[in-house]
Amino acid sequence: MTDDASVAGEPDARAPDTRAIDDLLDDIYRAQERVDQAEIYRQAVAAELPPDLLARIDALPEGEYAVDEASDLLGGSIG
Repeated sequence: MTDDASVAGEPDARAPDTRAIDDLLDDIYRAQERVDQAEIYRQAVAAELPPDLLARIDALPEGEYAVDEASDLLGGSIG
C-alpha cells in the first residue's frame, strides 16, 4: 500500500489550486515537451480557471517552459 492519493477510490489530497494547475498542465503537455507562457494562459482561460490562478499564469515571464518548470513556478506538484 502506498500513500499516493491518486490510487483509485481514495480522495485527492492536493489543494484545489494545486489540483487545477496539475490538471491544466497535464492537458497542455500531453503531446508537447515545451509550451510558451501565452499558450498556457490561453488554455487556462479556456478551462475557466479562477482569477487568482490566471493572474499567476499571466505573471510568468514570456518564454517556453517544460512541464516541471511551469509546475514549479505555478505551485503545482508535477515534476
